[in-house]
Amino acid sequence: MSIPAFGLGTFRLQGQVVIDSVRTGLELGYRVIDTAQIYENEAEVGQAIAASGIAREELFITSKIWVANFARDRLIDSLRESLRKLRTDYLDLTLIHWPSPEDQVPVQEFMGALLEAKRLGLTRQIGVSNFTVDLMQQAIAAIGAEHIATNQIELHPYLQNRTVVGFAQSQGIQITSYMTLAYGEVLKDPAIQQIAGRLRATPAQVTLAWAMQMGYAVIPSSTKRANLESNLKACGLTLSEADMQLIASLDRGHRLTSPKGIAPDWD
Repeated sequence: MSIPAFGLGTFRLQGQVVIDSVRTGLELGYRVIDTAQIYENEAEVGQAIAASGIAREELFITSKIWVANFARDRLIDSLRESLRKLRTDYLDLTLIHWPSPEDQVPVQEFMGALLEAKRLGLTRQIGVSNFTVDLMQQAIAAIGAEHIATNQIELHPYLQNRTVVGFAQSQGIQITSYMTLAYGEVLKDPAIQQIAGRLRATPAQVTLAWAMQMGYAVIPSSTKRANLESNLKACGLTLSEADMQLIASLDRGHRLTSPKGIAPDWD
């Protein structure tokens, strides 16, 4: 199984805002929804999905286990609670959201518990998020690379994370890019605007198309119907090799997310 290339993120969206975003996304044709325990919006996401009437098998739902639930006796119970909130019997993908702070719970323990959740049928696929090369190596040693579907990482034109990407791909682990638009920063970039003008596309479409053309899955979010609809059109956009090389040149190691006490020592 593989990770769908294009989905809808729900980070920072709560209450009626996330209900409206997911409802609109589903109306427009989105079928991949990404949430997390720490987003505190799983129940609202589940409400919007249930109200849509779309058959469960048509959807791909991802959630992420928060660091407080990594212990073997907590992880599966917390996943069952996520399923209850999301009103589903299983997830398509369950991720470890961040590495355990100060290695309080060993990688082997939480990856083993996550693999057990998969064997119990609570999730179809499992993976990690915000993992460095060293952490991926530990996860692979614990359960085998064949069980790790993806590493979801901050990745955008200004932070291309090539060391992590290269190692993941060498192990058959797909990359999911979050914050692909860098909170909108890259949309103002002259190079991306130049490509967008020539292709009669938006800078967001160009950036999302770049990431998908690199082989990454993307999960952009928006609260505006026009943006949700526009972003979808990135799936039909193809960049030239010159365009791809130009965007490759924009990398400057500009990281936007690194929460103190949780973030690992980045590669």
